[in-house]
Amino acid sequence: MTMSALGEPCVLLKLGEIVLKGKNRELFERRLIGNIRDALQSVGIQVDVRRRHGVVAIFLPKGATAEQADAVAERVADVPGLVWIHRAWRVAKDPDTVLKAGLELAGESEAAKRGAPFAVRSRRRDKRFPLSSNELDRFVGGAINDEYNLPVDLKNPELTIFIEVDRDEVFVFTGGIPGQGGLPVGSSGRALVLMSGGIDSPVAAYRMMRRGLHVDFLHFSGIPFTTSESIYKAYALVKKLDRFQGKSRLWVVPFGKAQQSIRTSGQDRLAVIAQRRLMLKTAEEVAHRIRASALITGDALGQVSSQTLANITAQDNAVDLPILRPLVGWDKTEIMAEARRIGTLEISELPDEDCCSLLAPKRAETRAKIEDLKQIEKRLDAEELCVQLADSIQEYTL
Repeated sequence: MTMSALGEPCVLLKLGEIVLKGKNRELFERRLIGNIRDALQSVGIQVDVRRRHGVVAIFLPKGATAEQADAVAERVADVPGLVWIHRAWRVAKDPDTVLKAGLELAGESEAAKRGAPFAVRSRRRDKRFPLSSNELDRFVGGAINDEYNLPVDLKNPELTIFIEVDRDEVFVFTGGIPGQGGLPVGSSGRALVLMSGGIDSPVAAYRMMRRGLHVDFLHFSGIPFTTSESIYKAYALVKKLDRFQGKSRLWVVPFGKAQQSIRTSGQDRLAVIAQRRLMLKTAEEVAHRIRASALITGDALGQVSSQTLANITAQDNAVDLPILRPLVGWDKTEIMAEARRIGTLEISELPDEDCCSLLAPKRAETRAKIEDLKQIEKRLDAEELCVQLADSIQEYTL
């Protein structure tokens, strides 16, 4: 595939629900463009990102290779707010040039070499183009059929040549990479994720990134009664998730001594819920300091004893900030499948000393009473303790 035959390599991005945002669409698109530019800094290629009607086009510098365009496409595929990423060719806005590009693209495809059925799908965003979409389909499709003797199948083609006529050029491409969908990160505000080393919380963080939240991460370590393994694991998970949003921050709270205080409070069956409430109170204090407007957890209803409806209600009572639980209706199989897809499952399954293992009663309470928990917190002076814990946090930047 040569540049002289197909023009210049570029990347065409299709927007998802952003197009439904009405008068606010401009704000969402500006945020998305900024996120795309930030993400592409790691690729090391100077690009020109331009908005079009319903799409975003990324133009590479003159002389760029198809491999460089592939690298750009793969990187932006991780940016929430996009539903499809197409590795396209930018050709002159002329029917004969478009025809030559379509023939070239079809001829070099593996499907055409096998004699597979094909179709041409055209879209004319600029109505000044001399051929309508249907006329362009027949014009290019007829030439491909004559040149390569390929059967036409408009319902289930193995090869599809896409032609999109834009304001200043025509994009020609085949296939594409599915995007992350959702909204641009940062368009919905900022939140703080309670990040364990398990499977659930990284998936919860990712799901809320897709809803436009930029998230920071708060990890509770069992130090000084555990090793630093859980911190390394949390850091690895945050680094894996960072490709979806960039500029991630991990905060670590040394929580071991606070857990020891809960253990000696004499309420063994309530220890886990008391711990969760103290974590949430500490997270709320940290969230206020970093200007986060919500907390995020990986809770799924009924998955473990601390996640019964009564216990979730008791935890919500501990703080004033909203607690977002994007996985509340998911089962473990669904969560694991999503973790595998986004690349966090393998890290989450690594062994470590989780701080929660320090408080593991033989029989946990499934219907905790808020008044009983408040009595424990009164003895611990939980309000002051959570401030002290917030004061002790350490920041880990990527």
